[in-house]
Amino acid sequence: MANWTPQSWRDHNGIQMPTYRDVAALNATEEKLGSYPPLVFAGEARSLKADLADVAEGKAFLLQGGDCAESFAEFHPNNIRDTFRVILQMAVVLTYASKQPTVKLGRMAGQFAKPRSSDVENIDGVELPSYRGDIINDIAFEKKAREPDPERMVKAYSQAAATLNLLRAFSQGGYANLKQVHGWTLEFMGRSPWAKKFSDMADKIGEALEFMEACGINPDTVPQLKATQFYTSHEALLLPYEQALTRQDSITGKWYDTSAHFLWIGDRTRFDGSAHVEFLRGIDNPIGMKCGPSLEPDALLPMLDTLNPNREAGRMTLITRYGHDKIESGLPKLVRAVMREGHPVTWSCDPMHGNVIKSDSGYKTRPFERILAEVRGFFAVHRAEGSIAGGIHCEMTGQNVTECTGGAVAVTDESLADRYHTHCDPRLNAAQSIELAFLLAEMLNREISERNSLAA
Repeated sequence: MANWTPQSWRDHNGIQMPTYRDVAALNATEEKLGSYPPLVFAGEARSLKADLADVAEGKAFLLQGGDCAESFAEFHPNNIRDTFRVILQMAVVLTYASKQPTVKLGRMAGQFAKPRSSDVENIDGVELPSYRGDIINDIAFEKKAREPDPERMVKAYSQAAATLNLLRAFSQGGYANLKQVHGWTLEFMGRSPWAKKFSDMADKIGEALEFMEACGINPDTVPQLKATQFYTSHEALLLPYEQALTRQDSITGKWYDTSAHFLWIGDRTRFDGSAHVEFLRGIDNPIGMKCGPSLEPDALLPMLDTLNPNREAGRMTLITRYGHDKIESGLPKLVRAVMREGHPVTWSCDPMHGNVIKSDSGYKTRPFERILAEVRGFFAVHRAEGSIAGGIHCEMTGQNVTECTGGAVAVTDESLADRYHTHCDPRLNAAQSIELAFLLAEMLNREISERNSLAA
């Protein structure tokens, strides 16, 4: 990478990052983190890149999900387990319907920093710095709590390491064994009609496994039946943290951000001259970029040339976030431009961020029907343009929260206050996530059938 170093982003325009008053403490924290072990490994990032190359070709589907913003207060093994197993359930639904692999990518073990629309927050005439995620400051509306503290990066690293350790144990230690598929359903989902549908599908999977075992194919002979590959991701927003965890691979000599397997650039930080673009262009991880209504083809194409100049398959994922009423009018021009220029990209749909509304009860929410409408629009655009609708990017949790309205087990405007726990944006709960997976599976199955018919 010509003229790139892990710290070259500091000569560019860095926004959405805090100003630390104690520069000496910041430098000491960065030095400390720089001496810590990597959280993920270069070989794992390369494996994800290969998997995403398959997604771009329509040979697999990307499922990316997890918390809007991880918090220190809600750090608990049960919360990690429950979100992991809902992602497993969603992946099984998608794989069973499509007969294709599902690439599982968690918004976990690092999703601590959040961009904000304003640097300050004003409540009852009191103005304080905005909450930017637990890696930077505290959500409590108090002067001391809102002061950016570099030591929080060390705590975030420790929590990410512990989360990754548990995720690896779950994914490789038997919890993901397909024989356990019935046990993944959370107890509180019993009244959801989609829980019954999942149970019926699990019965069929169990019957298939019994037949395979009679033929000598079992988890001991085929490890893929008892384990799964699970990757982690977050927005690369707090660049001092990301730089401190960037390492040069001893095998290839390339640089990797070892804080996660996959990093993305947000809608607010993807501009010419951005420090975030400068940083991500030099790391060899697979990366993503959010694409919203403000992005035009003449800005997207130079960005792709910068971030993926060698047009490497699996390197670049474009995560669209338009809103249910804008995607079918806004997305086609980007798809056409990318196809015309021959850039190899994975297209993924974020149906969450463009569909936030303020409810009558005063809570920020996302109506389930709008989320579903954006996913349908995403598939419709790619079907019309002859491109691949490759994945979905959701903010969701395994907790029984009431943050997004709607769904089969309807969360109403009146019930939002019951279990509204998010530190930032509203998340799909477990029942809504499974419902979305089944509806998504129907769309995906239809797309694959049509694609196969055209190929024949």
